[in-house]
Amino acid sequence: MDEQEDYLSTEFKGIAAELWSHNAGWWQEGFTEGADPEYTEQLLPLVARLVGKAERILEVGTGEGQVLRQLSRTAPRGLLVGVDPTPEQLRLAAERAQGERYVRAEAGALPFRDACFDTVVACLVFEHVTDLEGALAEVARVLEAGGGFIFLLNHPLFQTPDSGWIDDQVLEEQYWRIGRYLEEKRTVEEVEKGVFIPFVHRPLSRYLNAARACGLVLEEMVEPAPPAGFLALAPEYYEARFVPRLLALHLRRS
Repeated sequence: MDEQEDYLSTEFKGIAAELWSHNAGWWQEGFTEGADPEYTEQLLPLVARLVGKAERILEVGTGEGQVLRQLSRTAPRGLLVGVDPTPEQLRLAAERAQGERYVRAEAGALPFRDACFDTVVACLVFEHVTDLEGALAEVARVLEAGGGFIFLLNHPLFQTPDSGWIDDQVLEEQYWRIGRYLEEKRTVEEVEKGVFIPFVHRPLSRYLNAARACGLVLEEMVEPAPPAGFLALAPEYYEARFVPRLLALHLRRS
């Protein structure tokens, strides 16, 4: 990484931290405690299935902890730990905790010894992480041999910046437009009026090759259709219901 790229990464990281702190309440109100059907109907059950019978689980980018709380309810285990860099999220996570532990830390600097977890979960986190290789190396380091990495992303192909549903009145066609998929790009997007969120787009090959370089090998890939509850709230998406919003990868530490 040259000096200019290093500076841009540091600057983007600082902006991202400010935005996540500023928008913590928006996230907590709109996406936790049953408020979002994509979590309740799809993400949480999928994570629980992929985690299986794990006993020592780390969640990277835990937010206010809803994924770990769900795991603690559906199958209580010996150790559930979540890390997140945003204090506003961790304070609420601690208030809502049901036996899990929460630590302030970033994905690229996990404060744990080598091989101390049998499963790591990252749910819609790495599309906001600037140092992909560093974060994946840390995941691999804290995973025991044979451990699983449950890696969920906004689908990097179909949810690329500038992608979206197009209702072409001239051609009288409707179609899903895919943006510049191969271009790696950092953006700050207005996801709701007045709510700006940082994203880092990368093609899927970048994720898989970086993971493989750290000894994380693909075991299962899931591309689920949008759940019924989401379509009910977003009827304009119905005609694009065969376009996945989510990509789930189950990787194994070799």
